Amino acid sequence: MEFLQGQRLETTLAVAAAVVAVAAGSAYLFLRSRKPRGCLDPENFKEFKLVEKRQLSHNVAKFKFALPTPTSVLGLPIGQHISCRGQDASGEEVIKPYTPTTLDSDVGSFELVIKMYPQGRMSHHFREMKVGDYMSVKGPKGRFKYLPGQVRALGMVAGGSGITPMFQVTRAILENPKDNTKVHLIYANVTYEDILLKEELDGMAKNYPDRFKIYYVLNQPPEVWDGGVGFVSKEMIQTHCPAPAADIQVLRCGPPPMNKAMAAHLDDLGYTKEMQFQF
Repeated sequence: MEFLQGQRLETTLAVAAAVVAVAAGSAYLFLRSRKPRGCLDPENFKEFKLVEKRQLSHNVAKFKFALPTPTSVLGLPIGQHISCRGQDASGEEVIKPYTPTTLDSDVGSFELVIKMYPQGRMSHHFREMKVGDYMSVKGPKGRFKYLPGQVRALGMVAGGSGITPMFQVTRAILENPKDNTKVHLIYANVTYEDILLKEELDGMAKNYPDRFKIYYVLNQPPEVWDGGVGFVSKEMIQTHCPAPAADIQVLRCGPPPMNKAMAAHLDDLGYTKEMQFQF
């Protein structure tokens, strides 16, 4: 009798141990598969600490902001942006949208590449920021929604700091091995020195030659230059963007006059409204 009772006890303990192991394994898989909760609030501004400020040129700097923990994510959908709040030179509140160059795969922090204009109200705030200061941020914002493989190819026409949403979308596509979308980018600036993120863009073109093509256009090019010259033309779009089709989309982002001109070019070339998106 004691022998049978001992067997029952061993069986009960073994079953209990198996149940605990299965539960622990399920919990582990659930935690691994669960998407981390983002740090943004679409209704209220939250404070994020500036931990690094690196000058890239005379009027461009990269700002790195810490998230609450080393494993936190910002929680910004691909191609959307955040609103940053600061003060201009007169002490007046100013709010302006920016697109981080980082993705949610970059845990623990997010980065903004900012071009600071002499008379820019928010530019003043960024110029004055020092490591240890806090930035008020709200989001996510934006109408753009992207799913891997939703189009065969993306055309992009960007001007100046309008490169940031294009860069973010391109990074997300290229770093996803399951996304075969091809990206064709036309990037326009005034001078060579105005080109933002050039090292990163050239790196992506080199690492993903079959999936990413970039064509630079300069209004005032250097003496030795193999890119486009002047303003982005219909001919440039025809040559360097995917032709109009139901399974392509062309994104544009730049100064208002450029956006207006590009919309007219795309209309003339036969791109329907459904094929176009303006950030």
